[in-house]
Amino acid sequence: MAQETFAFTSSTLRSLRLQREMLELEDRRRALARHYLPRRTSPAPRSSMLVRQPRYCRDPMAHKALYTGDLQCIKDLFKDEVTANLIVETVSEELLWSEELGLWALNPKKKHTSPLRIAANRGYTDCIKHLIMQGANVNATVGGRAALHDTCTSHRTECTQLLLSFGANPNILSEDGSAPLHVCTTPETLQCAQMLLESGASVNLTTRDRRVTPLHVAARHGLEEHVKLYLCNGANLSLRNRAGETALNTACASAEEPEKAGEYYCVVKKLLDCGADVKMAGRKNHTPLHNACGNCHHRIVDLLLQHGAEVNALNCAGYTPLDCILQAVEDYLDWQPERIVLALLNHGAVPVNPKVWKYCSLSPRTLEVLLNSYDRILSCEAWVEAVPPELWQEHRIFYDSALQMTNQPRRLQHLARWALRRYLGGWCHSAVPGLKLPEPLKAYVLLHIEGCIR
Repeated sequence: MAQETFAFTSSTLRSLRLQREMLELEDRRRALARHYLPRRTSPAPRSSMLVRQPRYCRDPMAHKALYTGDLQCIKDLFKDEVTANLIVETVSEELLWSEELGLWALNPKKKHTSPLRIAANRGYTDCIKHLIMQGANVNATVGGRAALHDTCTSHRTECTQLLLSFGANPNILSEDGSAPLHVCTTPETLQCAQMLLESGASVNLTTRDRRVTPLHVAARHGLEEHVKLYLCNGANLSLRNRAGETALNTACASAEEPEKAGEYYCVVKKLLDCGADVKMAGRKNHTPLHNACGNCHHRIVDLLLQHGAEVNALNCAGYTPLDCILQAVEDYLDWQPERIVLALLNHGAVPVNPKVWKYCSLSPRTLEVLLNSYDRILSCEAWVEAVPPELWQEHRIFYDSALQMTNQPRRLQHLARWALRRYLGGWCHSAVPGLKLPEPLKAYVLLHIEGCIR
């Protein structure tokens, strides 16, 4: 290959040299014009200046070198600032519905990235060094993202440190308004987050549209160590996102899988220990307690109640936390929903309308706790009709006893329990254990489960 030509074999890329020569010629012409222009003449308007057009790389040879990390080939292809800042374009086919044809059709979709982004995403540190030394812009946002976003997303710790050492902006925003800290969403990204903060990343920077902070992101993904890191670096617990939610609201609302309750419990505990407001409502006036009850996390519910959560708070639909757990019972039958109902009632939750008993008809233990919170069992056919025959047969003792006690006077022992609980109100959980009563009697007052209605 001639010494004066590009190493690229594509004719498209070979034309870049001609474009560069034209730009250099224009620069020299303008320099001469400024030299001979009289001093009194005003400078040319900015609009008349020549705008450098982006250059695209579509050569498969270059693509292969970048994606495989072939350093020698990259050195041969990317020799200067122009080539190091090329826009790498790929075309993929995606199915789109065509209204005209009335069928799904393949349509080409162009995707743009940069050589530096590809190397950063795949962890090719030597390639990153070469591209930067050739003049690659470490803060270029090509295809909607900067290279630093890619290293954090793929938790490439060494690459993150390398980019930061070459002046990458730790607060650079992507096309959707997210900073690198906002894409640290897995436990493996903790070191990347630490490096970003040490390099000056703003811990309270919000995304452009949703107004989400890094603390919101960590809370949403149940990342305890990230939460600790951000709080130690001055994260503001009171900041709300566009939906009005704090990080505590977000953590309680995101814990939708009971099997991951342990991760979110640690996050919620850390937030509460650092002073998060347990009563601050977010989207649709849901408090953290509403969210935790809706997701059936009894440990988180207990934690929120210990920190003073309002047990009878109403959301925008007029539902209390007790309403939320009753509506979710059928979805979490294997996760002890009766424990949440029991905790709420022992903290002073107001008994619900008998019409909602049907929501917990498939959970006899939950239904027992609920029925024992009344002085008598009112007639309500809705819950009876909702019990499948096979479930009724399995728990026949309980269901039959509940049906037989409908509209019948309860035992004096139960009426005494009901009167004592009514007197203590929201202090049942703390006052009853301190009473000088036998332990079985204390458990009875606190609505322990017997398996039948007496």
